[in-house]
Amino acid sequence: MTIGAVNFAAADPAALSEFWIAVLGGEAVSGDGHDYVYVSAAPGGVPLFFHRRDDNPSAPGRIHLDLSTEPGRREEQVGRMLELGATREWDVLDEVPWVEWTTMADPEGNLFCVSCPRT
Repeated sequence: MTIGAVNFAAADPAALSEFWIAVLGGEAVSGDGHDYVYVSAAPGGVPLFFHRRDDNPSAPGRIHLDLSTEPGRREEQVGRMLELGATREWDVLDEVPWVEWTTMADPEGNLFCVSCPRT
């Protein structure tokens, strides 16, 4: 498993992405700026994904990890995470054409995703 991206829920995805680009490097490579921005990984880093959050700034889940696995191994890795004490929250299998994922929660309820490229 590797970290595929770090996700940030933001009131202003474009402004927050500019801050982190200034801090860590990388560049905005896709997104509409209003609802989401995807930032490429700087050398030695990981990609960042900024998406619009709801109006409650204290809501949980403002940052979560995306863990990436090889094509066809998402369910295997989800099973491994379940054995380690995670819970399965929901699957997203057809939202975007390039990736599918399962959103899970760690033993303390922190959300993370297990994703793989669609085949």
